[in-house]
Amino acid sequence: MEKEVDIQYFQLVLSLQAAAMQQMGKTANPMTGKVERDMDMAKNSIDMLEMVERKTRGNLSDDERKLMEHVLYELRLNFVDELKRDQQTVQSSGNPQKPANSDPTSADNS
Repeated sequence: MEKEVDIQYFQLVLSLQAAAMQQMGKTANPMTGKVERDMDMAKNSIDMLEMVERKTRGNLSDDERKLMEHVLYELRLNFVDELKRDQQTVQSSGNPQKPANSDPTSADNS
């Protein structure tokens, strides 16, 4: 028997996706209309989605599982793309320092 689709699950996944895209500077902040970027927060949003995926594994309908897989795939590609863009900016400027928030896995970004 196919599991029923939970609209609140879709809303949760899509809201975390929207937050991560905004935090990566891919979309404007709806409150300010400005593009703001915080790669640490973007990584946090992606990590939260990964946690939800782990905790709900085996408990989702096919549509819910496919949505989560697609959203995580898209966010991971965009995140890596933004990190590469940061590295290219640093290399082209000749600045040996990393840009702020370029390594979200590092405890010390200095």
